[in-house]
Amino acid sequence: MTRYKIQDTRCRTHNTEHGMQDTECKIQDRKLKNHASKFQAPRSKLRNNKGIALVMILILAAIALAIMAGLIYMITAGTQISGMQKRYKTALDAGFGGADITFQLIAARGDPFDSATETLLNYHRSLSDTCLTDKLNKETADWDAACDKTMTVGSSSNDMYFDLGAIGYPTYRVYSKIVDTVEGNSGADEGLISRGVVASGSGEVTVVSMPYLYTIEVDAENVANPAERAKLSVLYQY
Repeated sequence: MTRYKIQDTRCRTHNTEHGMQDTECKIQDRKLKNHASKFQAPRSKLRNNKGIALVMILILAAIALAIMAGLIYMITAGTQISGMQKRYKTALDAGFGGADITFQLIAARGDPFDSATETLLNYHRSLSDTCLTDKLNKETADWDAACDKTMTVGSSSNDMYFDLGAIGYPTYRVYSKIVDTVEGNSGADEGLISRGVVASGSGEVTVVSMPYLYTIEVDAENVANPAERAKLSVLYQY
């Protein structure tokens, strides 16, 4: 650092001659010192390292906070996604159960349940007997005009609905609707009527089996929270 030493010779000579302190010289010295300090101040500020440790600590703390926030977000998001998948899987299983009940109705060619089962399942059939018969036995084009053929299924548009669930667990309401039928030649399931072996004759003609094809729309949703739902489109061969 370059140091400046400035003095006024006239003031020194004047002081020597009179042997006394001159006030005017003191004021002049102060002005000169202030002028010299202007050149020294910028260099002293640039070389001052005070506070650098605090700045580094703040930067490191910000980086650590960002990392922790990212980890917390990842954990929270993973928990939410896992919960949504679990609820969807439960609703999907309820939809599979509802589809099985619809298969039983198709096999019986009508309502297969007694009054006790209907009460247990809270079973309700929304379509008329005419539409039920048409949907189970006729081509879609031959259905009665009052029969619903739309693909939409839900609380306002369904052939039947029932509740699935156990006490202490969420109850899922399943809506089901047959939206299309391809006619075949299969009959109703009558079970095993008798036992034995049937002998075939040489003159018998084997009838080619042509199964019915039913397109079924299923919607399963939580009664307490309808947002928890799953939808199925089923092509059932009978």
